[in-house]
Amino acid sequence: MIDALFGSKTRVKLLHLFLNNPNRAFYVREITRKIDEQINSVRRELANLQNIGIVKSDSSNNNRLYYEINQEYTHYRPLKAMFEDKAIAAEVPGAKANDWQKRVKSLGDIRLVLFSGKLVKGSPSQVDVLIVGNTNKTQVKRFMKELEEEERQSLNYAVMPYDDFYYRYSIKDRFVVELMQKTTVIVDEDNILTNKKQEG
Repeated sequence: MIDALFGSKTRVKLLHLFLNNPNRAFYVREITRKIDEQINSVRRELANLQNIGIVKSDSSNNNRLYYEINQEYTHYRPLKAMFEDKAIAAEVPGAKANDWQKRVKSLGDIRLVLFSGKLVKGSPSQVDVLIVGNTNKTQVKRFMKELEEEERQSLNYAVMPYDDFYYRYSIKDRFVVELMQKTTVIVDEDNILTNKKQEG
């Protein structure tokens, strides 16, 4: 139904991605992986959404052109309500085809995975990926190698046992605080960050 209303499956997936990540900017190849659509189709629909004013772009970071939702757009709130995960999950089955959660399951007993640093626009962290839990070192190295190839750059990552992370998180350790200033949550099995948002 939503596809028919908006005229394009790619456009629907883009709106879903942006409206569920209102404080995150994405570059084109990252978008194509996340929504599993052809790059030409993505570029065309990004241009359409930008012309309408729903999406805005910025090229000030890493010489890449980043796109994000324009929260000042007139109809931002009703669109967000329409495209929340709970509202359209059943209607856009391919929207999470390349979901990172599935990819990190092979790494072991994973409790928390965060993207930061080079992977999140505006992040001050020197660490790009934090993996918390009991991990399989071989799988982690393989995962990071694949991620670096996809991102076409070297990445720094850190692996921590859950108890170590939780202690450092609870005492507001500098490393953890800096990493979490601007981050994308991939896995949060214990809802640590969810609870933090609710408390705030």
